[in-house]
Amino acid sequence: MNDDIKQACEVMQRGGIILYPTDTIWGIGCDATNAEAVQRVYKIKQRADSKALIVLTDSEAKVEYYVSEVPETAWQLLDVAVKPLTLIYPGARNLATNLLADDGS
Repeated sequence: MNDDIKQACEVMQRGGIILYPTDTIWGIGCDATNAEAVQRVYKIKQRADSKALIVLTDSEAKVEYYVSEVPETAWQLLDVAVKPLTLIYPGARNLATNLLADDGS
């Protein structure tokens, strides 16, 4: 599986799109900082680019890099979560602009 993950990362670094398994469905993924790749995901999903997509991170440091101010409540929720958790943060940054919702989240 490590080779598959490495290959998926290489594809995304080149601006490509990947499919990845989640707990319920297959996800469509790309480099969230690459506007062209993000646009391709919107096209594949037939989704208006005014709607945000999720961004998956692997560490607290990445959350802090992509969110200008993380509320303390969010850290508390992450500390007690025993399953994957989706949080919507205001003030996203360092991402492709076409990835963000109209309110900047």
